[in-house]
Amino acid sequence: MVNSIGAIFMTYNYNRLWKLLIDKGIRKTQMRLQAGISTNILTKTGKGEPVAKESLVKIATALNCGLNDIVEITQECEVTK
Repeated sequence: MVNSIGAIFMTYNYNRLWKLLIDKGIRKTQMRLQAGISTNILTKTGKGEPVAKESLVKIATALNCGLNDIVEITQECEVTK
């Protein structure tokens, strides 16, 4: 998305998910199987890439938490001259 200031983009940070898994003593593979998500989705989260909201809901449901407990999404602007 572009406006008069420049490009607007979203960043995805899954550090909350990784901390939650550690706190609950759950391995990534175990979470993936419980949530019913693909290895591709797990790889994307590991790289900080966006994933479908449906996948995030599956993860949150499996971990009995909210979306804000597993991902932080921020909007950033890149100023162009």
